[in-house]
Amino acid sequence: MSLIIKGVNKKFISKHKETYTLDNIDLSFKKGEFICLLGPSGCGKSTLLNIIAGLETPSEGKIYLNDKEINGVGVDRAVMFQESALFPWLKVIDNVEFGMKMAGVPKKERREKALYYLKMVHLAKFKNSFVHELSGGMRQRVALARALTLDSEVLLMDEPFAALDSQTKNILQTELQKVWIETKKTIIFVTHNVEEAVLLGDRVIVMSTNPGKVKKEFKIQLRRPRNIENVDLAYVTAQVMKELKEEVEKVAKSEYDSDWSIEKNSILYSSDNDMGIGI
Repeated sequence: MSLIIKGVNKKFISKHKETYTLDNIDLSFKKGEFICLLGPSGCGKSTLLNIIAGLETPSEGKIYLNDKEINGVGVDRAVMFQESALFPWLKVIDNVEFGMKMAGVPKKERREKALYYLKMVHLAKFKNSFVHELSGGMRQRVALARALTLDSEVLLMDEPFAALDSQTKNILQTELQKVWIETKKTIIFVTHNVEEAVLLGDRVIVMSTNPGKVKKEFKIQLRRPRNIENVDLAYVTAQVMKELKEEVEKVAKSEYDSDWSIEKNSILYSSDNDMGIGI
């Protein structure tokens, strides 16, 4: 499998101006890679993911999957969003089967596959539960199982753990690594969290602020499975953060006064700050 992005630009036209979201993106991905797209808010990483998914079209440039140009959605690419997008009137098992049902997969086959992937995400005993009976983390695991059932070559994930509490997020990050190792899928994962990107990715693609460009690529050569408490992980995270810091500051300066800076305004790094002393 090969996924190649060539010269992709994306602009949005309003009544008063043209706004470029992506600027000349060139990237390639190999079979079985776990790629994290990292960048500040508004850098176009989700837009790029949507273009790969076929949900949006580039203004210029092309994307090829296995030497075929992507011109729309397809079963070779599955998408998982920040919200689980489950149907509340369906049971868990029916939610997981839904994509296969739409694709015309026979009932017996789709039931077997749904149960297989529910077991993989440790939710088999909740197969007859409804969505409102599940926690946020459980809902995302159902959404992951549903995405996996289509046997797509590429799994596209748009900040799927962003809305979860840190404990649940850590558990799902570990589970996702296990699922990736077992399924050997190519995963492209959008995040604005540096630690999450380093924890999960084989490569971390750092994007610059709007319009989004590829600023730098990091190869994460840490052993798996990775743990959030690993010292080496913290070291690599710090290196990636140095590259991202300038882009984060650009975004902040566009929203605050021109004299704003991370060092100047961060209570965590101020030597004069005595907040919490004596507690």
